[in-house]
Amino acid sequence: MCVGIPMQVIECHGFVALCRGRHGVRRLDMALVGEQSPGTWVLSFIDAAREVINAETAARIDAALDGLEAAMAGETDISAYFTDLFDRTPELPPHLRGSAQ
Repeated sequence: MCVGIPMQVIECHGFVALCRGRHGVRRLDMALVGEQSPGTWVLSFIDAAREVINAETAARIDAALDGLEAAMAGETDISAYFTDLFDRTPELPPHLRGSAQ
């Protein structure tokens, strides 16, 4: 399984960018998303940016990764890490809604 890590561009030079994320600063290959301005959030997989994301999405993913780390450490109440999922009725994604009827 591959886990995407949100990272924020610090500086970008063509298809290589210096980015900061939850585990420090790394150089990312930007070939799939193109040159990005400082402050832009990207989702990285194995030192390559695969998608440009917004700050809200980056925060949600980071919270989910915090929740995963907490669960692996034995914490049993992880609802604070997944506030977008708790206290709501689950819904099928739009592409599956027609087939469920």
